[in-house]
Amino acid sequence: MEHEERPWGKYFVLEDAPTHKVKRIEVKPGGRLSYQYHHKRSEVWTIVQGKARITLNDVDTDHAAGNVIEIPLDAKHRIMNIGEETLVFVEVQLGTYFGEDDIVRIEDDYNRE
Repeated sequence: MEHEERPWGKYFVLEDAPTHKVKRIEVKPGGRLSYQYHHKRSEVWTIVQGKARITLNDVDTDHAAGNVIEIPLDAKHRIMNIGEETLVFVEVQLGTYFGEDDIVRIEDDYNRE
């Protein structure tokens, strides 16, 4: 199974098809992904474990296991683990391209471009 370690945690690619990509993402307590958007894909996140703070177009909302969040194409978004345990969510990407180079970072805690 394809997976990658990141400063905030790690992800596993569960399925990679021409029409969609599915990832299981784990975020360490206190970790957060970059504030970003995508030109070629939308995303749907399902929280399966832990507590998340999600920023969507500059609005913060808190979420727990069972919550589903839709991230439209070009929407600015970020997720942060605000709990004591590992945050786990499933990300379904829908669109025309799913490469990591379709990440446009606005703000990043780890100084990535």
